[in-house]
Parts: sequence; structure tokens; C-alpha cells
Amino acid sequence: LKLYQGGYDRFERTRRMGLARDAKLRARQEAQRAHIEKFVARFRYKATKARQAQSRLKMLERMEPIPEPRDEASVIFQFPDPEPQAPPLFSARDVSVGYDGTPVLERLSLYLDDDDRIALLGANGNGKSTLIRLLAGRLSPMAGTVSAAPKLRVGYFAQHQADELDLAGTPVSELTRRRPGDSPEQIRAQLARFGFSQDRALTIVASLSGGEKARLLFALMTADRPHILLLDEPTNHLDVDSRQALIQAINAFAGAVVIVSHDPHVIKLTANRFWLVADGTVAPFDGDLQDYRDLLLAGSGNGKSDDTGTEGTSSLHPKNKRDQRRRAAAQRQALAPLRRDLEHAERTAERLTARKAELDEALAAPDLYDGGGEKAVALRKKLREVTSDLAQAEARWLLLQEQWETAVAA
Repeated sequence: LKLYQGGYDRFERTRRMGLARDAKLRARQEAQRAHIEKFVARFRYKATKARQAQSRLKMLERMEPIPEPRDEASVIFQFPDPEPQAPPLFSARDVSVGYDGTPVLERLSLYLDDDDRIALLGANGNGKSTLIRLLAGRLSPMAGTVSAAPKLRVGYFAQHQADELDLAGTPVSELTRRRPGDSPEQIRAQLARFGFSQDRALTIVASLSGGEKARLLFALMTADRPHILLLDEPTNHLDVDSRQALIQAINAFAGAVVIVSHDPHVIKLTANRFWLVADGTVAPFDGDLQDYRDLLLAGSGNGKSDDTGTEGTSSLHPKNKRDQRRRAAAQRQALAPLRRDLEHAERTAERLTARKAELDEALAAPDLYDGGGEKAVALRKKLREVTSDLAQAEARWLLLQEQWETAVAA
């Protein structure tokens, strides 16, 4: 278990730098090991060199191997493309939808084209999952009209669907049960799109990890090549590499995507439009995630919590939007000095992290200890200094991050 500091973007940057650094260190360590082994094999039985050879042999025994990284190529997501459909794929006009005769959302007038990547914004309980169920055809409108493209197919993903899996079955049997007309080759090919090897495709579902169950749900959801993907918290059980593979698959998909997620990294890298679910209706949101955060800072949360989705929003009537933006701009200006200090501290920590990686790499050079090792002594001294500076820089960054979060929440 390795602890990373900062947000997801910094974590991903740091992790990738670490993987690249480890690859270089591993290559240098292998070269150093080969160099030492060659020296020992040549001189261990010569009286004049035996002591040096024995010393090098002990150095070889103390050398801790740098582990190979997990094979990222095994993480696969590939949503099969549907056949083209004339837009819009889905449209709603003056629609109301809810439960037991009580509307949750009203006055819905929306449309979906085949190249849309829409993220739903709004507080928990505002109706995002209700909207998803309407789009999925699992709820009928109480008023208004909806229309869909001919032979439209919709894929719906939600974590609770894992409870519907047959725990005694296998990925192959689950997909065969859903797609009895598909050949064994088609079943295997669909599972392979989501990283299931031949062995894992025959593993009992109860033995699958949370991430593997999520990937199985993706395979089941897309087996009939849907035109629209509805993704309700799709990243909850995915590891970092699977999350990146999902992002790439969404961006490569030839249909429409509607996503609900608490993960701003996923939304930022996939969405090209936003719908705001608030005050009992849904409307296009003219802005990006930062504009949405600004509105959160300027408004007051409404505190509902019975629905899933991006946390926190305010009552966002159009007549209040101008005042909210003005208050948000004033707050941004007040927080600007703290933001600058925070960004400077993060850059300093990243610079020192990179410098420490350079020194680690230099100390792994196979010829470093030739000629008395004076250079190695100097490098180790510098490494201690940089390590100390990095600890101080990270401590300052954490302090400023706490101050920033406190100021934003005030």
C-alpha cells in the first residue's frame, strides 16, 4: 500500500513518473548486476582481487530487486460500436416523471445526439437516478412526450446490478444466459473486450473481485451494441488502470453517453455537455466543472441525499445565476493569494520529487563506485538534502491544502 498526496491529477502524474523512474532504475540495476557478476566471475579466484570480488559479491547479495510493474496491457475496455442512427437518439418534451403518482422531475425538454457525452450535475436526491431510469425506459413519463430513434438500444450500468448476478455462475454462463443466441466464440470475444482471459471467463462469479464484477456488468450491458450508454457511478470498484481504460473506451465509443459520477477526473476527461438536475427539473448547464464549483461556493446546498451523483449543489434559478456568479468571482479573488501559494507549493514538491528521482537513478549507475566512490558519497549527501527539502515542501503543501479546503467550505 502506497500513500499519495494531493488530488487525482497529481496522483496520476506522480504515479506515472514513478513507473518511468522505476523502469530506468530497473534497467540500470540489471546492468549493474551484470557488471558485478562479470567482475566476480573474473577475479574471485585471483589472490590480488579476491577481497574486492568478495566485497562485490556481498554488494550483489544486498541489492534489493526493483519489482516489475503490473502488466497494464491486461486492463481492457472496448465498447462495441452500434450501427448509425439518425439524430436525435432520444428527446423529451414537457415531461414529468416520478413514483407512485408523485413527480420527482417536471418540465423536462431534452434531447440526445449520437456524439453526446453528458454528465449529470446536482445534489444527491435531486433526481439524477430518476432521469437515468427514464432514459433507460425503466420509468414511463407521467406527462409529456418522449420519442426515441427506431430500434434504439440502451445500455444501463448501475452498481446494484451486481446483486443480480448468479454467484454460482461464471462470466461465460452469465453472458450466455443473457445472449442465448450467441456462439461460444461471440461470448468469448465480448468478454475479452473487457479484459477477461480464458481462465477468468470460467471463474465462479462469487470469486471475482469488485472490479471484475463491474467489468462483467459492462460486458453484459454492451452485448447488444447499444446506441446509448447510461453509466451510474461506473468507477466505484475500478482500480486506477481500469478507470483510465474506461475513460478511453467512453471517448472511443460511437454512440451517446450519459454519466453520473463523483469522480471529477472522469467527468473532465469524457463529458462535452452538462445537464443540471435541480429544483425539480433538468436543464442544460452552460459552463464547465469550474463554473459549477463556483456556483456551489456562491449558493447554499439543499441537503437531499436519496439519489446518487455529483455531491452538493445550490438552488439555481436562472434569475439568481448572475448574482451567484458575481459572488463566486468575489470569492475567487479573495482566495487568489492562497491558491497561488498552494500551486507554488505543489510545483516545488513536484520539482523536488523529480530531483530525488534523478539522484536515485544516478546512485544506481553500475560504474558509480569505480575510482574510490567519492562521487557516490557526494550524491548520497545531496540525496539526503533533497529528501529533507521534499519532506518540508510536502508538509507545507498539506498545510496550504487544508487551509484552502477550510476557506472554500466557509
